[in-house]
Amino acid sequence: MANTAANVVSGKPLATGGILIAPAGTAVPTDVSTAPGAAFKAAGYIGEDGVTEGGERSTEKIKAWGGDAVKVVQTEHSLTYSFSFIETLNADVLKAIYGDANVTTTPATVSTGTVHKVLVTGDTLPHKAYIFEIKDGDARIRICVPDGQITEVGEVTYSDSEVVAYEVTVECFADANGVKATKYLDNGIFSA
Repeated sequence: MANTAANVVSGKPLATGGILIAPAGTAVPTDVSTAPGAAFKAAGYIGEDGVTEGGERSTEKIKAWGGDAVKVVQTEHSLTYSFSFIETLNADVLKAIYGDANVTTTPATVSTGTVHKVLVTGDTLPHKAYIFEIKDGDARIRICVPDGQITEVGEVTYSDSEVVAYEVTVECFADANGVKATKYLDNGIFSA
């Protein structure tokens, strides 16, 4: 098979938002182009490093007498997405990081801007649905995670030389069929 430069893509976010978040149980799209439902809210700007897919697949070798490996069994599998929220004043971002019940947003008035009250607790963070929207020219990648939970939040730095960012890791959970995420990839090249 020949090398095809058109199959090489970079990972830029869609202009309408690279990461969308909705309450757990919200139906995710089943293709690359259908607009997500109204429950999905844009997480706004994400740090310049973009989104990193990670995870782990652990195995164990079963050996026979004499030391030969006769079988390899999988003992663990995980799928994660890591990124940095940089819209610190986005209510949907704050709810994902601190929990819906711990964030109260009061609309702007004539004497104050929009005010977010955030309770920092040890509560387990909520499960949410996530969509990652990626494009390169006409090529598109959509990753749908129906059940994800922020399981790690990095240190938050308040400095005059950088933006306030929330570096997070989202753990993906399997559905009844064992699927943790679904990827849709469209090369953007239509037939004649």
